[in-house]
Amino acid sequence: MPLQSTMIELSRHIVRTLLGIKWALLALALLLAFNAIFTDNFFEIRFQDGHLYGTLIDILNHGSKVAIVAVGMTLVIATAGVDLSVGAIVAISGAVAASLLVERGAPWYVAIVAALVTSLALGLWNGALVVWLRLQPIVATLILMVAGRGVAQLITDGRIITFEDSHLAWFGNGALFALPVPVTMLALVAGVGALLTRRTALGMFIESVGDNEQASRLAGVPDRAVKLFVYTFCGLCAGIAGIIECSYIKAADANNAGQLLELDAILAVVIGGTSLMGGRFFILGSIVGALLMQALTKTLYMLDVSADIAPAPKAIAVVLVCLLQSPAGRELIARWRSRRRGGSA
Repeated sequence: MPLQSTMIELSRHIVRTLLGIKWALLALALLLAFNAIFTDNFFEIRFQDGHLYGTLIDILNHGSKVAIVAVGMTLVIATAGVDLSVGAIVAISGAVAASLLVERGAPWYVAIVAALVTSLALGLWNGALVVWLRLQPIVATLILMVAGRGVAQLITDGRIITFEDSHLAWFGNGALFALPVPVTMLALVAGVGALLTRRTALGMFIESVGDNEQASRLAGVPDRAVKLFVYTFCGLCAGIAGIIECSYIKAADANNAGQLLELDAILAVVIGGTSLMGGRFFILGSIVGALLMQALTKTLYMLDVSADIAPAPKAIAVVLVCLLQSPAGRELIARWRSRRRGGSA
């Protein structure tokens, strides 16, 4: 009986999640169907030297970085906050790892740990500004967004630091279980996020704080600790993405690393069904949103759409998905359906 009740509860949770992200899943399915018809070899996958190769694998690989950041951003937005500093944290993380490896001669694992600890500290800094100084999240994180890239420049002394260490490069270019390492890292981050928020009371606390912070506090929810956690976790996710980006190009580029990544992450979260007003959130939806944007970008490039024009259809697709998810958009669709039924009758 306990096993049966657990399976029933799990089934209900899966159904609720799928219903919450149905529009993102529908948009991704339509895009894949379009490519199946109009894009040659889009679904072709080959196995070589222990690696899987193909367009779909490229989408998973390059979309993983945004998706990892989106996992952390989901929890922040669920508390009715936002983190604009993730791009700067990506740059700082890569700068710390590369500078320790090249200029200090530190082992690769020390460089990675130092980069992640730095990212955690920066996330905690954002949380402290929001919780203890009571700054608006957009203002608190804007401080690090502006100053952080300058910090990364100071760490690298304004230079692009290159390296050839195979261990660090493996995180961006290697394979694990035949899949690119970033995909495995995304699965790990998403698994940890889902475990913490769906198998403990933390998820309920996050949604409660996002719905009504004052009522949550009066009900005994540790709202400050919850906010500190989500911003710290978001910083960690950005640090992991920074290591991936740094290792992929085998260099720390403080000026360009993580550029506009915060906007892509926020869009992925919104596309995935999480409201910017806070409350209920969908980690899986954010991952689907990130992969949808990456698949759309890849499709446009494969159709020889100029990189200067590509953002326009990408923005249109994002707006359409968001409209389908909004209450006003669903109301308009319902009205249109009722008018069609009335006209046909």
